[in-house]
Amino acid sequence: MTTVDLPLPGLHGVPTVPEGQTLTRKDFTSDQEVRWCPGCGDYAILATFQAVMPELGIRRENIAVVSGIGCSSRFPYYVDAYGMHSIHGRAPAIATGLATAREDLSVWVVTGDGDALSIGGNHLIHALRRNVNLKILMFNNRIYGLTKGQYSPTSPVGIVTKSSPQGSLDAPFNPVALALGSQATFVARTMASDRDHLAGILRAAAAHRGAAFVEIYQNCPIFNDGAFDVLRDAEQAQARLLRMEEGQPLVTADRAVISGTRGLELVPRDSVQDEQVLIHDPRDPDPSRAFTLAWMDPGDMSHVPVGVFRDISRPAYDDQVRAQIDAAIEAGGRPTDDDLNNLFAGRDPWVVEDDGS
Repeated sequence: MTTVDLPLPGLHGVPTVPEGQTLTRKDFTSDQEVRWCPGCGDYAILATFQAVMPELGIRRENIAVVSGIGCSSRFPYYVDAYGMHSIHGRAPAIATGLATAREDLSVWVVTGDGDALSIGGNHLIHALRRNVNLKILMFNNRIYGLTKGQYSPTSPVGIVTKSSPQGSLDAPFNPVALALGSQATFVARTMASDRDHLAGILRAAAAHRGAAFVEIYQNCPIFNDGAFDVLRDAEQAQARLLRMEEGQPLVTADRAVISGTRGLELVPRDSVQDEQVLIHDPRDPDPSRAFTLAWMDPGDMSHVPVGVFRDISRPAYDDQVRAQIDAAIEAGGRPTDDDLNNLFAGRDPWVVEDDGS
């Protein structure tokens, strides 16, 4: 089993298991029956998550999984840790409060493309902007699965569904570009069908201190079957996937990324020298290169970047809130009941008296 070096920066303040104690995937498997459709990509994500968690060495009682509404949002039931199946689109907001109040928790948000990018769009971008210490896993099947197949914010233009019988006219979101535009400090993309790659991305997200956003391509066999089939075929994947690894050249089987006169360009690999090929640097403080890489996929999956787009360090929102509270307590002492009563009453309160009538 692949392990990680402990302690991870992203888990600062989170208690780990006692020395000599070992957790396994079984420890993170609940007694609940898993209820997804046969062939759903969520099964692979759940199994990979349950396999990676023991490697982190975190006590189960110090892990919290918060979800919204959707097929993916059943996730907390199946992980034997603390969890909350919350309300539509609001998982990042609820998780923000939890992470801020409890430094001793590793907080994970599980959401879908509809839950996160439609009704939950504002909550997602502000959690990323604030850099709250959350690990946000967004399952992207490019459809609304739970409500039976309406087009979602990531569905391609022209898709025929129950809510778009003539074909969808909506231009889809690019979730990675959206996360980068929200100033996220960690942004990655992976696939449920590639368990090893998925596990590596989950480890990297756990190691990050701050908001980590992970888009996971995941097949819906009932309402959008085969959406990512070209990336699951070994030969097709080799030609289409731009695997981004830190310190490694950005290449596919026959293409290479170079810095051209008009910015980054994807050119035939045999048309350039090795030294011209761009080396991937997710820790570049300038997000423009990562943003350009996010748009290397023209929408037809002819060239799809996968891996970590960005991984930089910036103070986490919840760490700063706790520091403010500690500074206020040190300067003025802990608040008393009188302090709270005065705060609630304010300087100019209204008093409603009962005259007995």
